[in-house]
Amino acid sequence: MKVVVFRLGHRYVRDKRVSTHVALVARAFGADGVVMSARDESVEESARKVTERWGGEFFVTHGDWKKFIKSWRGTVVHLTMYGMPVDDVIGEIRKEKKDVLVVVGSEKVPGEIFKLAHHNVAITSQPHSEVAALALFLDRLFEGKELKGFSQKFNN
Repeated sequence: MKVVVFRLGHRYVRDKRVSTHVALVARAFGADGVVMSARDESVEESARKVTERWGGEFFVTHGDWKKFIKSWRGTVVHLTMYGMPVDDVIGEIRKEKKDVLVVVGSEKVPGEIFKLAHHNVAITSQPHSEVAALALFLDRLFEGKELKGFSQKFNN
């Protein structure tokens, strides 16, 4: 199963650090790459340097959110505090055995995202960081296997 994270929204000054953390968490917790709705070379370069130094395969690119989500040939999961509890839906997402696009926002998410997503998933019903939500979602998706490191994911 291929897993890609779509970072929806990126305010250059305010979100640079958080978007970098989204990419680093996506990589460390087993995603194959991140697509950002806005290009930020510093975020892309940070992810490239970490991948070169620590190994594995990971990409960061950018693209139009609507086109990218509509063209995705797998399951679209939107992480939102207004979704179904992760433990209630994660088994179903795994059983679908499709590639997964995980959408995480940075600013107010357009209402259309809720309709485009196959699953609107809440880690909690409380406000918190999209970085934390992504880490917990990927951990649940991979059932903790990502904690054993890249050798587990890429060699077995």
